[in-house]
Amino acid sequence: MAWSLDDMLELGHRHARLEAERKLDPLIETMVESPSYEFHPLGLGMSGGDRVRRYYAQFFEDFMEKIVGYVLLDEWASESAVVQEYDITLAIDGASETHRVVGILFAERTPDERTLLGGERIYASERCVRLMAGPLYDELTPLG
Repeated sequence: MAWSLDDMLELGHRHARLEAERKLDPLIETMVESPSYEFHPLGLGMSGGDRVRRYYAQFFEDFMEKIVGYVLLDEWASESAVVQEYDITLAIDGASETHRVVGILFAERTPDERTLLGGERIYASERCVRLMAGPLYDELTPLG
């Protein structure tokens, strides 16, 4: 059976829903064994199932606790990716910060011919990436 735009949208929406619900194991199951995450324009990234699992665990425990609101500004999709543009408002030390984030969830075929998410390319400010990655920011490596 061919992979379609509807299939990609369903996978991308399921991933986003599980992220919003903070369901770590089901979220990880939407991805390949060794997903890669890229942070642009910083040119930094990470890969590997263990590192991505640690990223999401701290993302749920720390970053998401700071979110006081968000707006999905737009979404685009193809058979190979879902792109979502958000404004995310955070409460930090009594102040409000709004960050524009564009996330590209991209598909990848597994050796057993399933299609899962290969990871994400995230476009955000350095401040936002530092907040999202928390202590894992220091483990990000230059993209090459």
